[in-house]
Amino acid sequence: MKKYTNTGSKDTRSGFGAGLTELGQTNENVVALCADLIGSLKMDDFKKNHPERFFQVGIAEANMIGMAAGMTLGGKIPFTGTFANFSTGRVYDQIRQSVAYSDKNVKICASHAGLTLGEDGATHQILEDIGLMKMLPGMTVINTCDYAQTKAATLAIAEHHGPVYLRFGRPVVPNFTGELEFVIGKAIFLNEGTDVTIVATGHLVWEALVAAEALEAKGISAEVINIHTIKPLDEEAILKSVGKTGCVVTAEEHNILGGLGESVARVLSLNHPAPQEFVAVQDSFGESGTPEQLMDKYGLNSEAIVAAAEKAISRKN
Repeated sequence: MKKYTNTGSKDTRSGFGAGLTELGQTNENVVALCADLIGSLKMDDFKKNHPERFFQVGIAEANMIGMAAGMTLGGKIPFTGTFANFSTGRVYDQIRQSVAYSDKNVKICASHAGLTLGEDGATHQILEDIGLMKMLPGMTVINTCDYAQTKAATLAIAEHHGPVYLRFGRPVVPNFTGELEFVIGKAIFLNEGTDVTIVATGHLVWEALVAAEALEAKGISAEVINIHTIKPLDEEAILKSVGKTGCVVTAEEHNILGGLGESVARVLSLNHPAPQEFVAVQDSFGESGTPEQLMDKYGLNSEAIVAAAEKAISRKN
């Protein structure tokens, strides 16, 4: 299988900050709004270099979304920044009514998603956000896997007209996609295989690659696909792969209900029914702990992906 090199572990939120900094220099219509979390969202450089285009709204997320929607009427491209929980659950009504319903060109950028928020615990660890956002008509939903891909996605969504939910995280993770092209809605084949398809998103993509190596050592050939765009989903890529391997594992740092796994299951049930196993949080809230402890406890790691792949293959056979 192809080997990917960790070129230096970084947090994905820093990729967002780097992308926003570059956009500040190259696109004068880009404006940034933050709900009292400038450092956490890595928006410092944009604020420093473009203070006239930066708006600190304080702990008033609903107001931030309303302001962003209004700014689009003047041709601005607003990027809002706060934690994923406050970017979605706290302001869902405003997003639905003021952004999605009227197809406003707002980029909702959400850090600290999933369990890997860590010690802040269940009240901050939203595991339902992908489901919430993908159900909104016209909303593009992106969940990136490393620093380089998050930066690339930040640049790409500025060129995409329409509402976008960009989800990224807090912890330091391997950075390995620097040479891979990022296209909204286009899956990335990371490894070719013939026995099982592993479809992963976000922090689980690197774990999927580790799992593929472990499976190879067992004589199992795993195809690994990086689904960075949950919506629109690259259905063609999924069907092509599962048509070859005959079974699939989906892996995500999200509730098993409403996330990537269910989107893949819908595609398969309509076009090519096949055994599917889910690596995801089993319909529960999180808890306090280090990111590593939580990912292990809730079964979001390479070992869980290996076990799921073996089970999917056994069901196929």
